[in-house]
Amino acid sequence: MNFGEVITAMVTPFDQQGDIDFEATRNLIDHLLANGSDALVIAGTTGESPTLTTEEKVRLFKFVVEYVNKRVPVIAGTGSNNTQASVELTKQAENAGVDAVMLVTPYYNKPSQEGMYQHFRTIAAATSLPVMLYNIPGRSIVNLLPETIVRLAEIENIVSVKEASGDLDMATEIISQVPEDFSVYSGEDSNTLPFIAIGGTGIVSVSAHVIGNEMQKMIQSYRNGDVLYAASLHRKIVPVMNAVFSAPSPSPVKALLNRTGIEVGSVRLPMLPLNDEETDALVKILDTVQEKEISVV
Repeated sequence: MNFGEVITAMVTPFDQQGDIDFEATRNLIDHLLANGSDALVIAGTTGESPTLTTEEKVRLFKFVVEYVNKRVPVIAGTGSNNTQASVELTKQAENAGVDAVMLVTPYYNKPSQEGMYQHFRTIAAATSLPVMLYNIPGRSIVNLLPETIVRLAEIENIVSVKEASGDLDMATEIISQVPEDFSVYSGEDSNTLPFIAIGGTGIVSVSAHVIGNEMQKMIQSYRNGDVLYAASLHRKIVPVMNAVFSAPSPSPVKALLNRTGIEVGSVRLPMLPLNDEETDALVKILDTVQEKEISVV
């Protein structure tokens, strides 16, 4: 299943009391849909899922589904390292009307490949929704190997993977072995163009909050055969992609959004907000990139 080419892993806006700010969420969605987002992931790690209660997640699912109103797919982050809890949250997400769910590899308890296969199979069997797997060994320690992803791709409603290992050889192996209708997304912003070049579907992005249109332009230039221009765009926007991860995410992207007029509030502990000096440095990078002329070499 293809959810588009630029999927934004959306931050969760908070008000001054630290509660979900639904008015700011509405404004953020408007901004993202006007600036290159083909789909939205909500209550993922970028949405600070570890600090959201189940009740908050379900309220967020319902709100976003209602406000988006089928304009783009809404993908709910319902995975965890607790299979039964993931099953229950996935059922609640389905009842809320989301279009798909994203299931992260179980973290901390370090299951085997067979354990992960059975984990994802069990959750997928409990829902009729399309499932996107999410492999991110840098956060979860375990690495969902290509052969396990290929096995999971045989399950009817497991239709996609967000591959965030950063290993292009591994991504190539996955792309070469899964069915043609199984979509493979990069989970590393700076790998977007290389990932597209090896046959990937697109990107599940954090930096798309601020450079979504530029990312779309880069991808479409490549798809249209203008490889040199796409490469020049890649070189232009990589500094922003790196800056967005210059501190634990989503603190940098929230700082950039707030400073550029898209109010999303602060982060919840244990994350910390950026200070003014750190934010100034990020804004300078963004301004420099947006002003920079593109040259094809």
